[in-house]
Amino acid sequence: MTSLNASASTDTGYESDRQLAEYAEFHFGDMVYGVPNFPKALAELAFAHMQDRPRRRALDLGCAVGRASFELARQFDSVDGVDFSHNFIRMATSMVDTGAVHYARVEEGDLVSDHTRTLESLGLSDSARKVGFYQGDACNLDTRFSDYDLVLAANLIDRLYRPRLFLDSIPARIREGGLLIIASPYTWMEEHTPKEEWIGGYWKDGRRYTTLDGLQNHLGGHFRLIDPPRKVPFVIRETQHKCQHSLSEVTVWERLPGPETDGQPAE
Repeated sequence: MTSLNASASTDTGYESDRQLAEYAEFHFGDMVYGVPNFPKALAELAFAHMQDRPRRRALDLGCAVGRASFELARQFDSVDGVDFSHNFIRMATSMVDTGAVHYARVEEGDLVSDHTRTLESLGLSDSARKVGFYQGDACNLDTRFSDYDLVLAANLIDRLYRPRLFLDSIPARIREGGLLIIASPYTWMEEHTPKEEWIGGYWKDGRRYTTLDGLQNHLGGHFRLIDPPRKVPFVIRETQHKCQHSLSEVTVWERLPGPETDGQPAE
């Protein structure tokens, strides 16, 4: 779960050591201002909605450094975590291999504090054997990333270079009755997504056209929205005196019976 820019360029903005440390703290670090851990909160939300659905395979798309993947593996037989950032995947894979991550958290200016976080301390030691991490492009995923009971796309949709393509191709990757969970603060910016590719956040035919409108337009033929949208807070710590406090709107979609999409954008 990351605001990842899965563009054709390798300059994602998420490859610096500082960003890597910020996301390590975001996923595995201390609670900030009483806001629960965001990746864990999304995994718990997913479990609540799965009910009696099979929990065989899950895909954490835009997994960043992997906390939600490990959390999902508490109840799923196997979990694939995919992110466009090489450094994010490197850290997540290291967590699988060694059970720990080490990073320098910025406190003020050039002053940092060293931290080690472990899967054991988070109660996630048993999850490592069920999780695999892969570098990939959410808009151009390999065909092996298919046949899932759950796909989680957290803080991803508004950082994709072709979100319409992603939405129109995702039904083919989810089993009938499976769930798609999309979480996003909908912070559309042209530096990440060309404006003509935005799926919401603009005026259309004289009325406000929201991202939820766009999601319903692109997913409605293959999914049904099973719960009203909800706001889930998250905090990304930059320094001891500066944090990003945001709300991510979460929508949960059930895959309907019917033919698979051909991946072509909807009109």
